[in-house]
Amino acid sequence: MFASTHAFALLHHNQHRLTRRRPHHRRLFWNPLLRGSHESLLRQNEEIDRLGLPRIADDEQLELLEQRQELVPIEETRELRIHPQLERKNRYCRPWTLDFLHDLSSAFYGEFHQPIQVNSAVRTVEQQHRLRRHNRNAAPEMGDTASSHLAGLTVDISKRGINRREKKWINAYLLNLKDQNLIEGAEERRQAVFHIMVSERYGEWRSAKNEAAETATTKEVSDPEPPSPLAVVPVDVNRN
Repeated sequence: MFASTHAFALLHHNQHRLTRRRPHHRRLFWNPLLRGSHESLLRQNEEIDRLGLPRIADDEQLELLEQRQELVPIEETRELRIHPQLERKNRYCRPWTLDFLHDLSSAFYGEFHQPIQVNSAVRTVEQQHRLRRHNRNAAPEMGDTASSHLAGLTVDISKRGINRREKKWINAYLLNLKDQNLIEGAEERRQAVFHIMVSERYGEWRSAKNEAAETATTKEVSDPEPPSPLAVVPVDVNRN
């Protein structure tokens, strides 16, 4: 009787220990193709300094730059959407950044018949300071690693609703530009966005690319190639 009672007590104790065991959570390995880094933040700020652009302090300076058209508006199109909570005054960026957005959204829509969405664009120092109060992952508003949003070169593209194939396409598109030193990009982990700073060199690269394409088209029109022999219709010598 004592032995059976002792065995039941041990069984009950072991079951109790099993029920209190913490659940096991599988850790997901984070290895993005576009990884943010301290060095990338430094390069973004070096580009801002190279261009002599200001870090926009407040709404008054932001409005002045918009009036001077140093910052241009981001407008919604069939290919490009804007997060509804992004304030109207913050739907601006540098002209070459807007060119990048048009090119990316057009290429993405042509491939997948879906628009991309801008979640964030230009910010002021005041806005960045407030953002850091509830998002410690946000870049600082001052210093060598300050957010490049403050100069209007940068946009955040949403990852929500993008499937694996579409995400792979975006990564390849951005990596190609990054390898040419035309952008600095990062796939953020805590925020579901691609953070993309666009260098002014993108505008120069884009113009050269378009000129080359126009030259090639003009040459094809002015110097048409002779027809292929395969395209010549054979004559029926027995006819008539």
